[in-house]
Amino acid sequence: MQGPHGPFFHQLGRMVRAAGGRVWRVGFNAGDRAFWSDRASSYIPYRGTPEDWPATFTDLIGRHGITDIVLYGDTRPIHREAVEIARARGLTIHVFEEGYMRPYWVTYERGGSNGNSRLIDMSVKDMQVALALSDMEAPLPPGHWGDMRQHMFYGALYHWFVMFRNRDYRNFRPHRALSVTAEFRLYLRRLLLIPAHAADRRAATWRIRRGGFPYHLALLQLEHDSAFQQHSPFSTMSEFLEEVIEGFVEGAPRHHHLVVKAHPLEDGRVPVRQVVRQLARRYGIADRVHYVRGGKLAQLLNDARTAVTVNSTAGQQVLWRGIPLKVFGAAVYAKPEFVSTQSLPDFFAAAARPDNRAYKDYRRYLLETSQLPGGYYSARGRRQLLRQVVDMMLAPEDPYDALKSGTAAPRQQLRLVT
Repeated sequence: MQGPHGPFFHQLGRMVRAAGGRVWRVGFNAGDRAFWSDRASSYIPYRGTPEDWPATFTDLIGRHGITDIVLYGDTRPIHREAVEIARARGLTIHVFEEGYMRPYWVTYERGGSNGNSRLIDMSVKDMQVALALSDMEAPLPPGHWGDMRQHMFYGALYHWFVMFRNRDYRNFRPHRALSVTAEFRLYLRRLLLIPAHAADRRAATWRIRRGGFPYHLALLQLEHDSAFQQHSPFSTMSEFLEEVIEGFVEGAPRHHHLVVKAHPLEDGRVPVRQVVRQLARRYGIADRVHYVRGGKLAQLLNDARTAVTVNSTAGQQVLWRGIPLKVFGAAVYAKPEFVSTQSLPDFFAAAARPDNRAYKDYRRYLLETSQLPGGYYSARGRRQLLRQVVDMMLAPEDPYDALKSGTAAPRQQLRLVT
């Protein structure tokens, strides 16, 4: 079904066919079609309405003898309905997602991801028992991973096809509220403004690091992202920001500051910077609140006292450094051993430190199961990913059960990828 922007799903299908499987691609718009070159024999265009999709999908399962479905994310409406039908009929559901410890890995699970992942109900103790069967050390990340520009490029190209070549898919409705034209303009604008945004980010980071004040980090997400919309108590990022700033005012010492870090792919569809400024003025702390555009998090984490987020995967970087973390939504890493259960004012006043040993066990467990080295958008990242993921898809057990039963395939050690 729908995959990451770009050629990854086409290359994945080609390798599954080489392994002896039969593969069909269901396309819902011209962007899906553009990145699938074998259109004559294995491409199935869906031109019906969203309301007719469940019946059509059920028919496709029977007509083609489908045993597995492969998709990127499991919460957009067409995927959510397909997963429900596939689960009821005993099909294997392969779910790809961005890495829980991105950007150096991607996620491969069966059945569901993020708030629907098996990890949600799995305890650290369960993971430690499974790890007793493995003597491998967790791999280190590479020094650099060149995916962000490619991600933006393929996003813009995908939306260009949907804008200008979509006449055969007149019933297509995007799973996000924004129009395809607006999405394309935002991708293009973000590409063009990379140098200006980088300069703004460097200046803001320099001011914070030179300020000499203790600070706490608020890690933002994309408001339209499924992890935020489907697995959090907030409907807008403004709601989250107001709760954080109010808690900061009530609990943080008066000489402490709050740094609001935007998501690397924030594109301006939500006026986050203006919201931060308005809230800071309303609560009388405009001189203690700082906004930083997206980009790498490491420099800001080095001196941070604590961090708060809804359920961003950036929380993994926080925990890796042993920094206290509070989350508000469902997250695969939200385990009581290393995520704070304090009230927000108490957390800002005197946060309890996470159990770093427990987190290291958790991290190693993920790297030996569902986290695979590679990426969807750069050519080298795709090559690295494809070397391992097809064998995992064809295995009888999912990554978590394979480790527990001792049948997990050896994991690749990361090399420097640029």
